[in-house]
Amino acid sequence: MSQMSTAKRLQHLAPNVIVTALAAIVTWISFTQEPAGAYLFPRLISVFMLVLALWSLARAVLGISRVGTGLSAETALNLAPGVALILIYVFWAAKTLGFYTASTAAFLLLFTIYDPTPITSVRGWIKRIVISAAFMAVIYALFTLLLKVQMPRGLYL
Repeated sequence: MSQMSTAKRLQHLAPNVIVTALAAIVTWISFTQEPAGAYLFPRLISVFMLVLALWSLARAVLGISRVGTGLSAETALNLAPGVALILIYVFWAAKTLGFYTASTAAFLLLFTIYDPTPITSVRGWIKRIVISAAFMAVIYALFTLLLKVQMPRGLYL
């Protein structure tokens, strides 16, 4: 196996290992929280996510993941702030600040990080805030009103 082929295989394998580990952690957390009834929906979603992550990992290990060129170092560096923000959100902010407050802040920060509009643009901020508020209104309507899922309540909503 050439050095280039090994590098490409590692570029497919590393992200799959990370995603599978995160899916396993989220699944484990969803099965260890009480009250059990409140975590039914997260359990279903996390198990589905874990199955898909394991399937993708198996494809990467077997070398049959031929989509794209893998994860380059430049792409990984571009994704790092978003991944760090999501980890903070999942493992601290949602529970401490409350689901809706933390979700709004995380969505707005992610949008700001990856939006190509200059950070000094007033129109860009108006767009980010309006889209974030609309997105959270849809999430609230879906989870709280339609599915009646109990969301973590923290210091705020």
